[in-house]
Amino acid sequence: MSDYDFDLFVVGAGSGGVRAARVASGYGAKVAIAEESQVGGTCVIRGCVPKKLLVYGAHFAEDFEDASAYGWTLPGEPTFSWKTLIENKDTEINRLNGIYKSLLKGSNVELFESRAVLKDAHTLEVGDKTVTAERILIAVGGTPVMPDIPGIEHAISSNQAFHLEDLPERIAVVGGGYIAVEFAGIFAGLGANVIQFYRGDQILRGFDNDIRNHLAAEIVKKGIDLRLDTNVTAIEKNDDGSLSLTLTGGGHQEVDAIMFATGREPKTHGLGLEQAGVELNDRGAIKTNAGLQTSVPNIYAVGDVRDHVQLTPVAIKEGMSFADTVYGGKPWSMSYQAIPTAVFSQPPVGTVGLSEEEARDKGKDIEIYKSTFKPMRHTLSGRDEKTLMKLVVDKTTDVVLGAHMVGPDAAEIIQGIGIAVRMGATKAQFDQTVAVHPSAAEEFVTMRFPVSD
Repeated sequence: MSDYDFDLFVVGAGSGGVRAARVASGYGAKVAIAEESQVGGTCVIRGCVPKKLLVYGAHFAEDFEDASAYGWTLPGEPTFSWKTLIENKDTEINRLNGIYKSLLKGSNVELFESRAVLKDAHTLEVGDKTVTAERILIAVGGTPVMPDIPGIEHAISSNQAFHLEDLPERIAVVGGGYIAVEFAGIFAGLGANVIQFYRGDQILRGFDNDIRNHLAAEIVKKGIDLRLDTNVTAIEKNDDGSLSLTLTGGGHQEVDAIMFATGREPKTHGLGLEQAGVELNDRGAIKTNAGLQTSVPNIYAVGDVRDHVQLTPVAIKEGMSFADTVYGGKPWSMSYQAIPTAVFSQPPVGTVGLSEEEARDKGKDIEIYKSTFKPMRHTLSGRDEKTLMKLVVDKTTDVVLGAHMVGPDAAEIIQGIGIAVRMGATKAQFDQTVAVHPSAAEEFVTMRFPVSD
């Protein structure tokens, strides 16, 4: 008999924590999990899933416009209801919350719908209860960071953006990362006048420069007022409820709402990690070794709380690695090489592997293959939108080091390309693959001549 209430206690029922709990339980461990919010975590409740639903909603504006070129006549002018979209989104999120609870119950994982705080390396206070566990897994994820500027209390983060009562007529989005880019596209597609402020010289820092420049040009075409090298330094609420923004350089801008998407930080505050002896870095992230083990041998961490690769599928893989290794007798470590990812901007971005800049920084002798074209669906609609596809190839080995795309279905396409890049496929093998015609994806296997090296 164990000296503890549970073999494993998971703090945080997001995607990584739920996966680890279910798999560990399947191996015979007695497992509990605590969640102070809805079950499902950032991605399911206040991130990827609701955001993608809003992206779908935003894109209908263009779809209605393009329909006439394909012979469709609408009976009247389309109208949009923000309230209906948000209500339907909430219904789906509640459904998913129920599914996650059912999955935990079906896996014999005990769910505590309360906040869990560590008292020591084996003891937790969960609501009004005290429980003990042989091992503890921290999987609480991250939370938006808001800048310390005058009037910040009048701003919202991406969390609040999902619950606005009305769609603002004029909204400023501050930031240049994927969350800022995605929400700027959502608000603009739904009919708001959008200004996007970014303090840097180009959006999507860390992505391939061709991708960054191409997407910036495309979102400007869609009506987003993109202002680079500009930041908001103060916010003042006016008598009529509007907001007056003070900008770097002394300029001002009037808007109805402002959303900051200027980064996220690990949600470690108040968890009792310090009193349990768990070491954190200067950003408050939990330090772990390659086996996801913290400075306290029986405490582990997965997902965004480690501030490593902030992607839901990565957290899920880490949760699997932890459970297989610790409880399944099948040790393995997560590989962080060639992780495919997408930005659900409008148009979307898909990318895997090294950017051109990363490859050059690593001293690689490379060739660049690139294609820019109008998507086939717009040959009739006449919409001014261009797709970009790019391959980064090692000249010495012919291995495809990176693949990048901006355009419709980029996320769906890059998933398949990601398998090839992960396996070390060569450019010759790409060329030998029969193209699916007519499709955008075929460009990845029909680019024959390098544009530069």
